[in-house]
Amino acid sequence: MKLAVISDVHANLPALRAVLDAIAREGVDTIVHLGDAIAIGPQPAECLGLLLALPNARFVMGNHDAWFAHGLPQPQPKWMSDGEVAHQRWTHAQLDPELREVIAAWPNRLTMKLGGARVAFVHYALDTSGKRLQDVLRDPTAAQLDAAFAVHDPDGQNLVFYGHTHVFSDVRGRARYVNPGAVGCAPQAVARYTLMTCGDEAYELHHRTVSYDDAELFAAVEARDVPERAFIAKVFLGGRHG
Repeated sequence: MKLAVISDVHANLPALRAVLDAIAREGVDTIVHLGDAIAIGPQPAECLGLLLALPNARFVMGNHDAWFAHGLPQPQPKWMSDGEVAHQRWTHAQLDPELREVIAAWPNRLTMKLGGARVAFVHYALDTSGKRLQDVLRDPTAAQLDAAFAVHDPDGQNLVFYGHTHVFSDVRGRARYVNPGAVGCAPQAVARYTLMTCGDEAYELHHRTVSYDDAELFAAVEARDVPERAFIAKVFLGGRHG
């Protein structure tokens, strides 16, 4: 069995197409997306449509997905700027409102038994409620990851896939913690995914990087007058446009 793990598409259609083309050549059985299909990028409807049309795909809820499905936090938190609110409202306006029910059904956590391992898929470490994300750890140690993921998983997993930070990582602690890296948010025009090849009692991971042409991305950003695009280009796309 082959499984591809992707995360953080963030409405970047050319990056998503490049990754899906590469995954198709791998001949995978299942794709798991770890959350944040929408927002930041200019093509939320196209990306969500492409993802939902995939056969045998599984989805985990990300914070941006949840804000579409369940509404933005109320009252507006101090950490959410007015520009962020404007961007989220623009994103939500691009999407069919009936998709709220579809995305609301995405779980906060998936678990599977694969290649002899107990595997968890989450957007990021959850708090004790199992619904909210913990604060992001920057360059976490194995011990920090052990503590963060043990909060909602006291019985332990052998392998944990997570996203949210957009940065590739593969750290071994009590479990193996793998962030495949983002599809849609990186300083360069590259998209990442991880391939998991499973036998009866063993698995192998192969981390992949795919280049793509981002001209379409930035053309859509301007043509669609995406709110907060200068900030997005600086913070999420390495300042390579704007």
